[in-house]
Amino acid sequence: MNKALYTALLCLLPAAPVFADGTHGGGHDGGMDVGKPGDLSRTDREVAVTMMETDDGEMLFEPSSFSFVKNETVKFVITNAGELEHEFVLDTAERNVRHKAMMAEMEMEHDDPNSVRLDPGASGEVIWTFSNAGTFEFACLIPGHYESGMHGPVAVLADSAGSFTKGTVKKLDTKSGKVTIIHEELVNLEMPAMTMVFRVADHAMLDQLEVGDAIEFVAERIQGKLTVTALN
Repeated sequence: MNKALYTALLCLLPAAPVFADGTHGGGHDGGMDVGKPGDLSRTDREVAVTMMETDDGEMLFEPSSFSFVKNETVKFVITNAGELEHEFVLDTAERNVRHKAMMAEMEMEHDDPNSVRLDPGASGEVIWTFSNAGTFEFACLIPGHYESGMHGPVAVLADSAGSFTKGTVKKLDTKSGKVTIIHEELVNLEMPAMTMVFRVADHAMLDQLEVGDAIEFVAERIQGKLTVTALN
């Protein structure tokens, strides 16, 4: 690649300081928008993540989405169960798009606290504190992998006691990761009481539910989809 093209690609990234721990700036609380490196001794939750390919050529993560609470520290235990090299990167969707464009132009390998790159059959960890509320993204930015399905939303709630709504489980669709709920008014979404189909931020939520259960839940719009992000 010539020097002019390399310089142009670098300009796609927002100006941001690089901290001593290797994280890139652009956020607050002394880290990135998506958060900051976590302390293993203060982990609140451990989450297993699997990276793989399907027979029809799709590449994916399982689970396909996550929901956490602001200031929660999560230990991601990531396994590459596929036959190709994959990576797990936490960031904003916008920054992932920029990094993906750079990786399409030159061979790069992330080595930051918010990411891990794994050979087939290998496992690794990312310890992360979600210090800011919002919707972020996890992704594989190796050329072609994002486009084949390797990305998903991370919802970080400002308060674990957020806007819980009462409802009754009418139907479960574990294959699609959806639940139908007869619910009261969704105040935070300005929606009246009705029966609606929701995605779940974490497929493990479906294991907690049975048809007929009376529940309290938090629903948010994530990438335009109504999604259950917390259960009581």
